[in-house]
Parts: sequence; structure tokens; C-alpha cells
Amino acid sequence: MDESWGGKQRWVRTKVDLDDHIIIPRIDPAAVECDPDKAVEDYVASLSMLPMDRRRPLWEFHLLDFPTSEATSTMVLRLHHSIGDGMSLMTLYVASSRSTADPARLPTMPPPPRRTGEIYQLQPRPPLSSGKALLAWVLSYLLLAWNTLVDCVFLAATILFLSDPRTMFMRSDGGLQAHHRKRFIHRNLSLDDVKLIKTAVKCTINDVLVGVTSAALSRYYFRMSAEKITLCGHPVVSMGSSVYGQPQALTVHYQNYGNTINVTLAVDDKQFPDCHELLDDLVESIRLIKNAAGLRSISSVHSN
Repeated sequence: MDESWGGKQRWVRTKVDLDDHIIIPRIDPAAVECDPDKAVEDYVASLSMLPMDRRRPLWEFHLLDFPTSEATSTMVLRLHHSIGDGMSLMTLYVASSRSTADPARLPTMPPPPRRTGEIYQLQPRPPLSSGKALLAWVLSYLLLAWNTLVDCVFLAATILFLSDPRTMFMRSDGGLQAHHRKRFIHRNLSLDDVKLIKTAVKCTINDVLVGVTSAALSRYYFRMSAEKITLCGHPVVSMGSSVYGQPQALTVHYQNYGNTINVTLAVDDKQFPDCHELLDDLVESIRLIKNAAGLRSISSVHSN
């Protein structure tokens, strides 16, 4: 990027020096030995605070040559968005790779999906003789047009004078700081599990991922925003109540606090020598019931 041309940036041809783009950083050995995964996260987060040198091509390879819980080494590709978006860059990355089974062969790409499910089928217009069905069909399109118009008005109003409510998902500085530290974390999901849900509810993989994201954000938000209390300045993590002196060998109390339910057992040691196993059974029982309820919901959707 040449910034000397009338004070504006422009693309210019340049000679690429690989030493400027291939970086092998020195990371604290103690941090790597203590938690290599966190060492990778901390290093990548530090890159978000460093502006790129616009006097040379805006791409960098960072090689972290130490093992983590998932791999023997890590490669971080940092580049400007003007070079490409995520889809094109991943396509280029796959095209530059080779098959593990045959290093001389390009990786096999999956065939394009067949759009044959019910979700892709257009709803036919009801016959003119069916008055109620035709009216419902017309009203559905009018409702779609109305909702689209309302969304457009709210979008324009938000851009001009309205503002989104402050939540934990908005940056504290309002997005004004140019180089704001961000941490990049990841977790692998089972594609087979996603496909199972997709088949059960007759939708697309993207639909499943959107639903999972919505559910996860809701769980996180209500867990983090659940009202909790302090006692003499000390945060209360959990609370529970129980009794003793009763003739029963087992007393169960449930106490709701924040987004958790505390289960407190008052047990007779002689009758329940392995009382902690009873707590484990409680946790396992609610897990089994939750899974059964989820399967029943999926079965109901599938049958409908």
C-alpha cells in the first residue's frame, strides 16, 4: 500500500521478502510448559493489538513450534480482509494442500448437496376455488412484506438516531478503539451429531448451527446475568439449607440461587455410607431425563 499518492492508499507492485512474512516468535518457555493451549491463545490475542505494516503485502505466517492438546505445532495466518474473505481463503488453503493418503493428489472435495428436502420445495398456490386456503396464502405474503418493511424502518432508524441496548455482547468502548484486544478460542463439534439433528428436524446444517448458537448464547447470557448477592463484600457462590434432629435417615432440600439449584442432603452415615454417590445419581438422573425429553421433542417434530 503506497500512502504517498495524494495522501490516499493504493495498491502498488512490490518484491516479496519472505523474511518479513514468515515469523517464528519467541514465547516464554514457562508459559508454554504450564499451558500450551493458553500460550497460543495469548499470542494470537496479542496480534489483534498490533497494526499491520502497510508498506509491504498485508499477510503474515506465524509458526508456533510447540505441541498443544490438539496438534504438534500451530500455524497462524494473519492477513488483511482486502486480500480475501473467509470462504475464498479457506478454498485457497484446501487447494494448496494435499491428501494425507496420497501426497501427490489434491484432497477430494465432497459433492454439492442435493436440495431435495421439504424445506426447499416451493409451496404451490391453492386453487381459486378454495377460498380460505387462498386467503391464508395471500395473507402470509402480505405479512412477510409487512415484517420486511418494519425491519427496514428499524434498521434505518438505528443507523440514524436509535441505538442498540447495551449488553455483554457489545464492546465496552462502543467500538471506537481501533486496536481492541480479542481472544480467539475454538472447540470442535461432531459433524455426525449435527447431521443427525439436521435429518431429525428436516432442516439444513446452517439451520442447526444457528439454533445451537442461539441456544448457547442464551445459556451463557442468563448464566452470566443471573442475579447474585454479596455478604459483607464477599460474593456468595452457593447457598443451601437443611435440618437435623429428624427421625428420617434422609432429608432432601432444593435451593434455587441464580441460575443453579443447590441440592442439599442430610443423611444418616450408617444408612448411606456412600452418600456422594447419591448426589452423582441425582445429576445423572436429570441428565437422562433431559436427554429423553429432547428425544421426545425431536420425535414430535419428526412425526408432525
